[in-house]
Amino acid sequence: MTAHFYETAHQSGEKIFAVAPMIDWTDRHCRVLHRQLSSRALLYTEMVVADAIIHGPRDRLLGYSDIEHPVALQLGGSDAAKLSEAIRIAADYGYDEINLNVGCPSDRVQSGTFGACLMRDAAHVADLVTAMKKVSPVPVTVKCRIGVDDQEPSEVLPDFLQRMIGAGADAIWIHARKAWLQGLSPKENREIPPLDYELVHRMKRENPNVFLGINGGIKDLDEAARHLTVMDGVMLGRAAYQNTGLLAGVDALVAGSNPAGVGTVQPDWLALRDAMIAYAETVMASGGRLHHVTRHMVGLFQGFAGARRFRQILSSEATKPGAGVEIIEAAFAAVDLNPQPEQGDGDAITGDAMAGDEMRGGERIAFDICLKG
Repeated sequence: MTAHFYETAHQSGEKIFAVAPMIDWTDRHCRVLHRQLSSRALLYTEMVVADAIIHGPRDRLLGYSDIEHPVALQLGGSDAAKLSEAIRIAADYGYDEINLNVGCPSDRVQSGTFGACLMRDAAHVADLVTAMKKVSPVPVTVKCRIGVDDQEPSEVLPDFLQRMIGAGADAIWIHARKAWLQGLSPKENREIPPLDYELVHRMKRENPNVFLGINGGIKDLDEAARHLTVMDGVMLGRAAYQNTGLLAGVDALVAGSNPAGVGTVQPDWLALRDAMIAYAETVMASGGRLHHVTRHMVGLFQGFAGARRFRQILSSEATKPGAGVEIIEAAFAAVDLNPQPEQGDGDAITGDAMAGDEMRGGERIAFDICLKG
């Protein structure tokens, strides 16, 4: 990925598939897993608050593996000087993109006056993008909602987009839902406000020369392919995490080869097993725990016989003190790699069940530093 990645993609007609930034989920270990399944998906970090980068443990917050490229850093903040300083610091880490979060509805994010509440002040967001562009060696993008609270999306979103375009944003990723800043939890904000895909599609038709991507409620690659007939990019969040194996079809989707069959592509499961065992060994050798890696793997075998046992092994055994990589091998051995569901065994799992432990690592540090000033 280069500084002109989005421009090149637009000129060539190449589509972009991205895995959405998700708090407590898309950490470096998750991204390594996702990269084993797709060489072309654009991966995002969890949101990192600008204050945390400036004052916190930078390597812990910004470090990642080279194999993760292309990888984008999502920033949270509303102060141009702090965002600019965070970008200067992050430049040494070689991210492929800097993304500004204008979509998170969390109360704690609102208390820092950033995230979705910035949709109320498009002029200020434009100023932020302008400042970020001045110091960033890579594309600066925005991830937003279609509006917040009582705003009328059909009025707010066109103006917001024009301001972002005028400020020089290289791409805009649009979550096709409003965010309600009062009365709904972040989880409810991902489910209750109605999706308005047609509005986002219309924005693309009205802005043919600007990279616009769509996000929100997209459940599989077949649905993603339909959006890509209109949009420049498509971004999946929970679906990509909870049914991780679907990422095996992303490269074919982006290449435009056999779009009708992308949802049935299967990875080389044994090669994936071996790669994750090798990666887990490096993590543990540097002081990490097996569970830091395996907690992101439980969504791999949706619809497979043995999937429940796979999850049980990873959820119960990998968390024990001294657990080693033989747990990964045992978990894979429990699965019948013929992708035919066994009655009662291919049941869906929820994000709450998968995420495991509470907010951790960089995100807790990021919020604590932000909230403490």
